[in-house]
Amino acid sequence: MKRTMFRGYAMRACAVALCGAALCAVPVLAQSGDGAPPVKIVYPGQRIAALDKAVTLTDDQKTKIMALYELNMRKMQNMMAAHNPEMPAKMIEMREDENRQIRAMMTEEQRPKFEVFLVAQRQSGL
Repeated sequence: MKRTMFRGYAMRACAVALCGAALCAVPVLAQSGDGAPPVKIVYPGQRIAALDKAVTLTDDQKTKIMALYELNMRKMQNMMAAHNPEMPAKMIEMREDENRQIRAMMTEEQRPKFEVFLVAQRQSGL
């Protein structure tokens, strides 16, 4: 009788340990294996809101910049889907070109604020 009870407790303890190990393994498996940090997706609407808060955009600027953000987001999504090995370099190049185009749309008063905004974005990792 004692042996049967011991086996029952031992089986339950093993089951709990196995389930606990499986639950702990899930977050580890979800991390990328190449050591790269997870990609944080910032959607065009969020980007416009942040930029507007920093620079105070006109409605015309918002429309043009939103179109640019949406176009570049689609291009980046296509590159990710194609698993393009040159993707990181191309994304940096696209972002630099995007910033150049946005600078051209801004007034003289907005450009210094935009530069401060870009520095803050780089420091926050976005």
